[in-house]
Amino acid sequence: MVAEKEGSGPQKDRPPQLQEPLRHTKRCKKQVSDGFTVKAMMKNTVVKGPPAAGAFKERPTKPTAFRKFYERGDFPIALEHDTRGNKIAWKVEIEKLDYHHYLPLFFDGLCEMQFPYEFFARQGIHDMLEHGGNKILPVIPQLIIPIKINSGDGIDYSQQKRENIGDLIQETLEAFERYGGEDAYINIKYMVPTYQSCLLN
Repeated sequence: MVAEKEGSGPQKDRPPQLQEPLRHTKRCKKQVSDGFTVKAMMKNTVVKGPPAAGAFKERPTKPTAFRKFYERGDFPIALEHDTRGNKIAWKVEIEKLDYHHYLPLFFDGLCEMQFPYEFFARQGIHDMLEHGGNKILPVIPQLIIPIKINSGDGIDYSQQKRENIGDLIQETLEAFERYGGEDAYINIKYMVPTYQSCLLN
């Protein structure tokens, strides 16, 4: 009988990190369990975490009433091209529009992201506010719900162009409070509970 040389054999020929202990070990399977259950307290159990809340998940906006009215051809507007770019060609005089009907619809269109809806909504609001005069003040309570939009916590580099929706909405609500009469703040706070007064603070 030939004795094996010391240092030879299946264990010694393998690098140290791959060597297994000489005793036979039984591998235990770990089971996955929900938290706060009896199973979660057992040995060899891994508690799975909660599902993602989706706070930063992009949520597509639902089609707005503005889009529906535009596609039906209910607005007296058309797209006009000139050397300076696009603008709205109004088919009626802006001053003769029913502001109680049209202005809230255009504000509703502010959350549209696709052309031409977003262009018509923004430009239409600019035109109507510019020519509205005393027709605007009575419509203010109807405008609060459509402008409860915000751009969220994401970084938005459009501040330089004054196109950040969240900032524009804040400015608009502050203008409503300043010029909307003595009950303006109460009405805004009722519709937008997170609003902080620009006059009381």
